[in-house]
Amino acid sequence: MNKLFFSVVALLAFTSCASEYKIEGSSSVSRLDGKMLFVKVPSGDRMLSVDSAEVVHGMFKMEGITDSISMASLYMDDESIMPFVIEKGKISIRIDNTRIIVSGTPLNDRLYSFVGKKTSLDDRAYELERKESRMIMDGKTQDEIRREMTKEREKLVTEMNSLAKEFIRQNYDNVLGPGVFIMLCSNFPYPVITPLIEEILTEAPDKFKDNPLVKDYVTTARSNMEKLKVPH
Repeated sequence: MNKLFFSVVALLAFTSCASEYKIEGSSSVSRLDGKMLFVKVPSGDRMLSVDSAEVVHGMFKMEGITDSISMASLYMDDESIMPFVIEKGKISIRIDNTRIIVSGTPLNDRLYSFVGKKTSLDDRAYELERKESRMIMDGKTQDEIRREMTKEREKLVTEMNSLAKEFIRQNYDNVLGPGVFIMLCSNFPYPVITPLIEEILTEAPDKFKDNPLVKDYVTTARSNMEKLKVPH
């Protein structure tokens, strides 16, 4: 099953009136049939299951009442399959061997539009590695390969960074901004402040930076950066 670029999902909620959500899912992945799927949200330092359903003949359903809009994750056993937003309305989840799509509610539509664009960039990065292998097989010199690959990789990294920054900027005031920020940071082996992270934080409003999970990550990351400094 294709794993998305993020594997860690953070809970970020805004208070709202209680409302009903419905999840209707379908899967063409045979190994999911007969399995229990769980909706989990973070609670302290652990993931708390708030809903579940069995996949029967490739179909599963859940419904409940939520008093907040929050980021969550769909799990099979201890494996996080995908992130999504718990919000009012009917949430459609489609899972196959190449991709996962969540749609039907405003924030999920917005999130998975972003995921689709990110996946396209990831596919281009994969093709770039294949192109380098072909250039080697075609007898190109190391200098030729290095020049072309460096130029194309830099262009791709710029596009990836711009996509992430713009999405977070457009979603400062809802769960997606902080949520995608935390997912982006989860790609690092431990909390650090990269140039991209620094740029995002410099431009972000205080409300975003004061989000408890963002604030906790930044505090830990800055402490790590101090420890990594080479003493003079």
